[in-house]
Amino acid sequence: MRVVLLVTTFNSLTQKVYCYLQDTGHEVRVVYAINEAQMIEEIEAFVPDIVFSPFLKKYIPKEIFTKYPTFVLHPGPRGDRGAYSLEHVVYEEKSLWGVVILRVDEKLDGGEIFVEREFHVRSRYKASIYRNELSLSALDGVKYFFENFNSIRPVEQLDTPLHTPITQTHIRIDWQRDSTYEILKKIHALDSFPGVRDEILGVECELFGAWKEEKLKGAPKEILAKRDGAICLGTVDGAVWISHLKEPHRFKLPATYVLKERLKGVKEDRLPLLFDKSYATFYETSVEMRDEVAYLCFNFHNGAMSAAQCVRLKYCIDYLKEHCKVLVLVGGVDFFSNGIHLNILEDSQKQGEDGWENINAMNDLVRTILFCDEIVTVASLARNAGAGGVFMALACDFVVAKEDVVLNPHYKTLGLTGSEYHTFTLPKRVGEQKAQALLEACLPISANEAKRIGMVDAVFEESDYYEKLHQYALSKYDEDFIWEKQDFLEENEAKIEACKEEELRIMYPEFWEEDSLFHKLRREFVYKICPTSTPKRFL
Repeated sequence: MRVVLLVTTFNSLTQKVYCYLQDTGHEVRVVYAINEAQMIEEIEAFVPDIVFSPFLKKYIPKEIFTKYPTFVLHPGPRGDRGAYSLEHVVYEEKSLWGVVILRVDEKLDGGEIFVEREFHVRSRYKASIYRNELSLSALDGVKYFFENFNSIRPVEQLDTPLHTPITQTHIRIDWQRDSTYEILKKIHALDSFPGVRDEILGVECELFGAWKEEKLKGAPKEILAKRDGAICLGTVDGAVWISHLKEPHRFKLPATYVLKERLKGVKEDRLPLLFDKSYATFYETSVEMRDEVAYLCFNFHNGAMSAAQCVRLKYCIDYLKEHCKVLVLVGGVDFFSNGIHLNILEDSQKQGEDGWENINAMNDLVRTILFCDEIVTVASLARNAGAGGVFMALACDFVVAKEDVVLNPHYKTLGLTGSEYHTFTLPKRVGEQKAQALLEACLPISANEAKRIGMVDAVFEESDYYEKLHQYALSKYDEDFIWEKQDFLEENEAKIEACKEEELRIMYPEFWEEDSLFHKLRREFVYKICPTSTPKRFL
């Protein structure tokens, strides 16, 4: 079928749907919902068989849904209508939720329902539920919808009222009364957007990234400690960590970057490099050991990696390679990695210098992975990855992915040519011609497509992914493989380093020149500036 994906933005769920449709032979056109005239014009130019909206914040014009079969994916079960669905799920502590695909008519979320799916809800923040449980159920529903489109018998939507909005007044934190549990619930309900509004040390801001703290205690809202960009605040019955803040008309940053000199005198409460998770607190790096396989977890916010985080992760690898036979890079709860930290660079007063430091720290990390010559390395892409995060994974000996994961192996949408040794690792796997095509297209690919072209070695299903990953990792350790790897690295070290040096030569002006396109596109990305038309790569 000819399918238009009508979306507010090309978010993670939309990318999963896009990849599924591409992989199954549909002709797909992405159209951004910017204004009525533009939507109508772009859709009519394509003449679709169906219009489908995985993520949409605007009303669809009548001229579209009366002319073309038009459907939306709604993040709630039958009877749920309107915005704020997931906010209510988190704040009201629902354990079971759902998604539906319904036909668009004049009543908001009131059309006939073609597909229903249910899922169990973890006690996590809103965005994490969206990226994991909801996306998994939604994609399952999308597959059924397109595979059975002509035979589905729809059911009527329930005539229920729209959600009541969850406002800042409704969810405001009362530090003198709210328990740690209540504070976590409030912040989780509005994370990653719009955040809970508050004032910290005289700075008006929204709060994100809340973690329970078990050991530190203090007066309500007293700042007790800082750690790796996060701050710890006392509550009436304990303490919470807040990892990120956002000032009005700005963008999210690690809390210490926002508060800066106001934190003078606040102690840095350090953890071991690899935290053993023996108590509840904020941490970013940890390890699980099983059968001489080390699973290295690095849970960086939104998958972004600052220079300091790259250095810490490199130290983790340097330590672990002495204590295991196989090292598996796991990534985080919501992302594997998305490469360098664009928000910190946008905040920097020395954008060129700090950007250069970040990409070089990323390269040092990738080199450490590439030259782990006494162990086997495996990248576990159980979550999405983009840009430098993809190429960090490709530095491993083997790459495993979970089905329905999406990869974005490109940089150009941010005005960068990229480094992370990608001119060595990507052609080595897919060939020079395919490598250039991926970098130029600036489009996502599915885990299955990545396996088909040789970018990924194995793809496992969701249901038993981690057990299959473990068995795969165990099977890859072999003394002959290690010797061959050592010989290969010794013979090709100069070539590998030359690839990186050439990447950096090309990237140098992208970071240092004031009129670099990178500065403009990074700013638009960080401030979430809406495009005025559908990006050309989709046309």
